[in-house]
Amino acid sequence: MAIFSTRDGQPWEPTYLTAIDDKKCIGCGRCHKVCSRDVMHLMGVNEEGELVACAVDDDDDDEEFVRKVMVLDQAGNCIGCSACVRVCPKACQTHVKASELGL
Repeated sequence: MAIFSTRDGQPWEPTYLTAIDDKKCIGCGRCHKVCSRDVMHLMGVNEEGELVACAVDDDDDDEEFVRKVMVLDQAGNCIGCSACVRVCPKACQTHVKASELGL
């Protein structure tokens, strides 16, 4: 079981990002900006509802998309810090404790 301690000895268990609800996500990119592990990336959604690659900081391509959403890309890169969930204004992410994942 992956339970650790903080520097002052308090128990801490990582919670890993396992899903992003694309119905709730507004594509603001806050989670991507705080994640240093390339766990997720921003995608555009076109009129047909298909995901299309887009740049995180490029506002010039907004006309090509109905909206933008964050997608889970490299789940194995997640270190369980939960920084992304703390900045998400829509609570669209699912995090699971390491012990529940059998780690």
